[in-house]
Amino acid sequence: MPEQRNNRTGGQGSGGGQGRGGRGGGRNRDERPREQEQEGPSFDERVVDIGRTAKVVKGGRRFAFRAVVVVGDNKGTVGVGIGKAREVPDAVRKGTEQARKSMKSYSISGNTIPHPIIAKFGASEVILKPATPGTGVIAGGGVRAVLECAGVRDVLTKSLGSSNKLNVVRATLLALSQMQNAETEAKKRGKDAADLLPPWRKTNGNAN
Repeated sequence: MPEQRNNRTGGQGSGGGQGRGGRGGGRNRDERPREQEQEGPSFDERVVDIGRTAKVVKGGRRFAFRAVVVVGDNKGTVGVGIGKAREVPDAVRKGTEQARKSMKSYSISGNTIPHPIIAKFGASEVILKPATPGTGVIAGGGVRAVLECAGVRDVLTKSLGSSNKLNVVRATLLALSQMQNAETEAKKRGKDAADLLPPWRKTNGNAN
C-alpha cells in the first residue's frame, strides 16, 4: 500500500510539471509576433515654437502651452499643426498629430523650388527664390523648418513684416501651394519647358 501512494504522488508531480511547461511555451509564442511588428513610416518632425499662456482664475493663474510643429517626409509633402495642453510634451504630441493629418504634397523642383514667389499671411511676408546646387537653405526660423521638411535643399529666402513664427510658417506654406510646375506651365503657354528654366538649369538639361 505505501508503494502505491508513492506512485500516485509521482504521477501527479510529472503531470503538473508538463502543465506549467505548456503554459510557458504559450507565452513565448505570443511574444514572437510582437517582436516582428514593423514600424510605420518615419517623418521629419520639428518644433518651431513653444509659447506659454496664462489664464487668471479664482485661485490664481493657470498656465498652458502652445506648440507649433512642422512635419514632412523630405519628398515634397509637409504639414503644420498646433497643439495646446497644460504640459509641453502633451502640446507637442497634439501638434504632431495635427500636422500629420494636415500634410499635403507641394510642387518642388529637385532640391530647390521651380520659380521665385512672394506670399503674405497676416502681417508676415515671405520671399522665396530658387538657388543653384550647393547653396543650401538660406533661411531661418519657421521658413527653414518648412522648407527642409518639404525636401528643399537649395533656396534663398527673406522674411518681411511681422516675425510671428506661426504666421511665417503659414506664409511659407502658402508660397509652396502657389508653386507651378515648369512642364505644366509650358504646355499652357505652348512653349518648351527649357524656355521657362533659369540658365543654370538649362545647362543641366533637367526640367524637374
